[in-house]
Amino acid sequence: MPTFQYIALDQNGQETAGELDAASEADAINQLRQTGLYPTSVAAEGQGQSAAIKKRAKATTKGKTKTVKVGVNAKVKSKSLMIFTRQLATLIDAGLPLLRGLTVLGRQEPNLVMKGTINTLADNVQTGSTFSESLQQYPRIFNKLYVNMVKAGELGGVLELVLNRLAEYQEKAQKLKNKIVAAMVYPIIVMFIAAAIMVFLMLVIVPRFETIFEDMLGSKDKLPALTKFVIGFSRTMYDYIWYQVFGIIAIVVGWRMMAATKGGRRWIDRAKLKLPLFGDVQSKTAISRFTRTLGTLVTSGVPILQALNITRDTAGNTIISDAITKVHDAVKEGESMVAPLESSGVFPPMVISMVDVGEETGQLPEMLLKIADVYEDEVDNSVSALTSMLEPLMIVVLAVVVGVIVMALFLPLIDVIKNLSGGAGG
Repeated sequence: MPTFQYIALDQNGQETAGELDAASEADAINQLRQTGLYPTSVAAEGQGQSAAIKKRAKATTKGKTKTVKVGVNAKVKSKSLMIFTRQLATLIDAGLPLLRGLTVLGRQEPNLVMKGTINTLADNVQTGSTFSESLQQYPRIFNKLYVNMVKAGELGGVLELVLNRLAEYQEKAQKLKNKIVAAMVYPIIVMFIAAAIMVFLMLVIVPRFETIFEDMLGSKDKLPALTKFVIGFSRTMYDYIWYQVFGIIAIVVGWRMMAATKGGRRWIDRAKLKLPLFGDVQSKTAISRFTRTLGTLVTSGVPILQALNITRDTAGNTIISDAITKVHDAVKEGESMVAPLESSGVFPPMVISMVDVGEETGQLPEMLLKIADVYEDEVDNSVSALTSMLEPLMIVVLAVVVGVIVMALFLPLIDVIKNLSGGAGG
């Protein structure tokens, strides 16, 4: 879909410049008019007139106007979407009609892309489209889970309840993501610092000491074994530095190429679940996401088979996705979820038992949400334990690496001092 540059007047007569995605120039003009703008110049990206409009837009946006991008390729951060969902749920819960709530949020939204999206949603609802149909125009903002939950809420007449559940789901997912990121940041920083220190010592400091040792001792045979090893390692790093750089690049490229294949992705995801220290957190996070997503969808009125398909697409791990596929096939045949969950080898006995109880009592959605709550707490505890374990471990590793290098450099100096002292005493 082509992109069009435009300059338009708003209801107050002020100029607004920007760009939007549209099927044609007429469609672009229609979109602008639906958002309450009166276009004065519209041109497709790449045309001569487009360059003039873009130049005019830069001059215009320096002052009182702002650029708003709308279109099917629009994308916003998950935090912006979470805030929008919570605010819309609050407004509708307070008694405001959907259209009025969208209009209010569109006026106060600071994110320009989200602002344009909300305004377009309001226009579509005003012209008779359902809210879920309008959301489908922006697949990069509103995923299948979001759209299907809103659709179920519209059909059941409980849109405000579904939006509240969506907001709660997004908030918990964001909280869980923040915990994982926080746990990963510290060891990554320490590993980067350790690597940087080692590279600096090996490529800069050790070669200088090597020259000093040659001048003082004359022969390398007199050096201690540890010093010889460190100097040899330093020379190897220095002589083959570009091979090492290309090797790292090749590993990164190869890893990405492998991750792009089905077999490679499956191997990587299985390895993630079995990693020492980190595997436990990965497994519990995946289980929490699966149960939270499925429980939220089914509770909101989405049919179980459709909910399983959506959950599979948003699982984030192919091993979990394969297990969900087997669950979907079993449920489709009228069988229980327990057998495929157990055969996958991914879900612990407690999860399987709680799902079994939920199916028998007819309270599967509630049981799934309880499992999600339990495992979110488990993830929190695991992350805290992992962080407290990694902190001293990484410090010890850093101290050992630097200590060995320093010791290797000072051992010959100690021998030289001893020889000098012995000579002076003689």
